[in-house]
Amino acid sequence: MFDRLQPGGATGVEGELTVESQVEALFAEFGDEEPPVVILVASRADMEVMSEAEDELAQRGIDHHTIVVPNPQFAVHFAETAALRGVRVIICASSYNAPLTTLVALHTDVPVVGVPLSRGSLNGWDSLIATAQSTPGSPVACMAVDGARNAAIFATHVLNALPLGPR
Repeated sequence: MFDRLQPGGATGVEGELTVESQVEALFAEFGDEEPPVVILVASRADMEVMSEAEDELAQRGIDHHTIVVPNPQFAVHFAETAALRGVRVIICASSYNAPLTTLVALHTDVPVVGVPLSRGSLNGWDSLIATAQSTPGSPVACMAVDGARNAAIFATHVLNALPLGPR
Protein backbone atom coordinates (compact mmCIF):
# COMPACT_ATOMS: atom_id res chain seq x y z
CA MET A 1 0.00 0.00 0.00
CA PHE A 2 1.26 3.44 -0.84
CA ASP A 3 -0.08 6.40 1.09
CA ARG A 4 2.70 8.73 0.19
CA LEU A 5 5.70 8.25 -2.01
CA GLN A 6 9.12 8.98 -0.63
CA PRO A 7 11.20 11.85 -2.02
CA GLY A 8 13.60 11.10 -4.85
CA GLY A 9 13.73 11.28 -8.62
CA ALA A 10 12.66 14.26 -10.69
CA THR A 11 11.14 17.15 -8.79
CA GLY A 12 8.68 19.86 -9.69
CA VAL A 13 9.06 23.61 -9.37
CA GLU A 14 8.61 23.64 -5.61
CA GLY A 15 10.76 20.57 -4.94
CA GLU A 16 7.85 18.15 -4.93
CA LEU A 17 7.92 14.98 -6.99
CA THR A 18 6.39 15.28 -10.43
CA VAL A 19 3.42 13.04 -11.17
CA GLU A 20 5.51 11.03 -13.61
CA SER A 21 8.26 10.44 -11.07
CA GLN A 22 5.69 9.49 -8.40
CA VAL A 23 4.23 6.83 -10.69
CA GLU A 24 7.72 5.64 -11.66
CA ALA A 25 8.65 5.38 -7.98
CA LEU A 26 5.50 3.40 -7.34
CA PHE A 27 6.22 0.93 -10.13
CA ALA A 28 9.82 0.67 -8.91
CA GLU A 29 8.43 -0.41 -5.53
CA PHE A 30 6.60 -3.25 -7.30
CA GLY A 31 9.96 -4.56 -8.51
CA ASP A 32 9.70 -7.63 -10.73
CA GLU A 33 6.36 -8.54 -9.15
CA GLU A 34 4.12 -6.61 -11.61
CA PRO A 35 0.76 -7.34 -9.98
CA PRO A 36 -2.02 -8.20 -12.42
CA VAL A 37 -4.60 -6.38 -10.25
CA VAL A 38 -4.28 -2.91 -8.78
CA ILE A 39 -6.85 -1.36 -6.46
CA LEU A 40 -7.01 2.43 -6.62
CA VAL A 41 -8.76 4.27 -3.81
CA ALA A 42 -9.44 7.99 -3.57
CA SER A 43 -8.69 8.22 0.15
CA ARG A 44 -7.28 6.21 3.02
CA ALA A 45 -10.77 6.03 4.52
CA ASP A 46 -11.97 4.12 1.43
CA MET A 47 -9.50 1.32 2.14
CA GLU A 48 -11.60 -0.13 4.95
CA VAL A 49 -14.27 -1.38 2.56
CA MET A 50 -11.71 -2.40 -0.06
CA SER A 51 -9.95 -4.73 2.37
CA GLU A 52 -12.63 -7.27 1.37
CA ALA A 53 -11.28 -7.16 -2.20
CA GLU A 54 -7.72 -7.52 -0.94
CA ASP A 55 -8.70 -10.54 1.15
CA GLU A 56 -10.56 -12.19 -1.74
CA LEU A 57 -7.65 -11.67 -4.14
CA ALA A 58 -5.18 -13.01 -1.56
CA GLN A 59 -7.33 -16.11 -0.94
CA ARG A 60 -7.31 -16.75 -4.68
CA GLY A 61 -3.54 -16.30 -4.86
CA ILE A 62 -3.71 -13.22 -7.09
CA ASP A 63 -0.96 -10.64 -6.68
CA HIS A 64 -2.31 -7.16 -6.16
CA HIS A 65 -1.48 -3.76 -4.74
CA THR A 66 -3.67 -1.06 -3.25
CA ILE A 67 -2.78 2.56 -3.95
CA VAL A 68 -4.19 5.74 -2.46
CA VAL A 69 -4.41 8.16 -5.38
CA PRO A 70 -3.01 11.55 -4.31
CA ASN A 71 -4.46 13.60 -7.19
CA PRO A 72 -6.16 13.31 -10.60
CA GLN A 73 -2.89 13.75 -12.50
CA PHE A 74 -1.45 10.72 -10.73
CA ALA A 75 -4.53 8.67 -11.65
CA VAL A 76 -4.20 9.67 -15.31
CA HIS A 77 -0.48 8.89 -15.58
CA PHE A 78 -0.93 5.61 -13.72
CA ALA A 79 -3.78 4.59 -16.02
CA GLU A 80 -1.83 5.52 -19.15
CA THR A 81 1.13 3.33 -18.16
CA ALA A 82 -0.61 0.47 -16.33
CA ALA A 83 -0.84 -1.93 -19.28
CA LEU A 84 2.85 -1.43 -20.06
CA ARG A 85 3.65 -2.48 -16.49
CA GLY A 86 1.69 -5.73 -16.60
CA VAL A 87 -1.43 -4.54 -14.82
CA ARG A 88 -4.36 -6.46 -16.30
CA VAL A 89 -7.30 -5.21 -14.19
CA ILE A 90 -7.77 -1.98 -12.25
CA ILE A 91 -10.33 -1.83 -9.46
CA CYS A 92 -11.30 1.75 -8.56
CA ALA A 93 -13.18 2.66 -5.41
CA SER A 94 -14.32 6.05 -4.30
CA SER A 95 -16.99 7.77 -2.31
CA TYR A 96 -16.49 11.51 -2.30
CA ASN A 97 -14.33 11.43 -5.45
CA ALA A 98 -16.79 9.48 -7.59
CA PRO A 99 -15.25 10.48 -10.97
CA LEU A 100 -12.01 8.58 -10.17
CA THR A 101 -13.29 5.44 -11.87
CA THR A 102 -14.31 7.23 -15.07
CA LEU A 103 -11.07 9.22 -15.13
CA VAL A 104 -9.03 6.04 -14.98
CA ALA A 105 -11.19 4.30 -17.59
CA LEU A 106 -10.75 7.24 -19.99
CA HIS A 107 -6.97 6.83 -19.91
CA THR A 108 -6.35 3.09 -20.11
CA ASP A 109 -7.02 0.02 -22.24
CA VAL A 110 -6.99 -2.13 -19.10
CA PRO A 111 -10.40 -3.34 -17.88
CA VAL A 112 -11.69 -1.11 -15.06
CA VAL A 113 -14.00 -2.29 -12.30
CA GLY A 114 -15.77 0.42 -10.31
CA VAL A 115 -16.85 0.07 -6.70
CA PRO A 116 -19.07 2.89 -5.47
CA LEU A 117 -18.74 3.39 -1.72
CA SER A 118 -21.46 4.29 0.77
CA ARG A 119 -19.71 7.07 2.64
CA GLY A 120 -21.29 10.49 2.46
CA SER A 121 -24.70 12.04 2.79
CA LEU A 122 -26.28 10.09 -0.08
CA ASN A 123 -25.11 6.66 1.18
CA GLY A 124 -23.35 5.83 -2.07
CA TRP A 125 -26.11 6.72 -4.52
CA ASP A 126 -24.08 9.60 -5.94
CA SER A 127 -21.05 7.37 -6.36
CA LEU A 128 -23.16 4.57 -7.85
CA ILE A 129 -24.68 6.87 -10.46
CA ALA A 130 -21.29 8.39 -11.33
CA THR A 131 -19.77 4.93 -11.76
CA ALA A 132 -22.65 3.37 -13.67
CA GLN A 133 -23.04 6.41 -15.94
CA SER A 134 -19.41 6.58 -17.01
CA THR A 135 -18.49 8.72 -19.98
CA PRO A 136 -19.14 7.17 -23.42
CA GLY A 137 -15.95 5.53 -24.64
CA SER A 138 -14.76 4.72 -21.12
CA PRO A 139 -16.41 1.43 -20.16
CA VAL A 140 -16.54 0.48 -16.50
CA ALA A 141 -17.82 -2.71 -14.91
CA CYS A 142 -19.93 -1.29 -12.08
CA MET A 143 -20.33 -3.31 -8.90
CA ALA A 144 -22.91 -2.78 -6.15
CA VAL A 145 -22.38 -0.11 -3.51
CA ASP A 146 -19.60 -1.41 -1.22
CA GLY A 147 -19.25 -4.46 -3.52
CA ALA A 148 -15.52 -4.88 -2.96
CA ARG A 149 -15.56 -8.67 -2.77
CA ASN A 150 -17.57 -8.93 -5.99
CA ALA A 151 -15.07 -6.60 -7.67
CA ALA A 152 -12.26 -9.01 -6.76
CA ILE A 153 -14.24 -12.00 -8.02
CA PHE A 154 -15.05 -10.15 -11.26
CA ALA A 155 -11.35 -9.24 -11.66
CA THR A 156 -10.55 -12.93 -11.31
CA HIS A 157 -13.02 -13.76 -14.10
CA VAL A 158 -11.44 -11.11 -16.33
CA LEU A 159 -7.96 -12.52 -15.64
CA ASN A 160 -9.18 -16.02 -16.51
CA ALA A 161 -10.58 -14.75 -19.81
CA LEU A 162 -7.45 -12.86 -20.88
CA PRO A 163 -4.65 -14.65 -22.72
CA LEU A 164 -1.43 -15.06 -20.80
CA GLY A 165 1.79 -13.56 -22.02
CA PRO A 166 3.51 -10.21 -22.31
CA ARG A 167 1.57 -7.04 -22.96
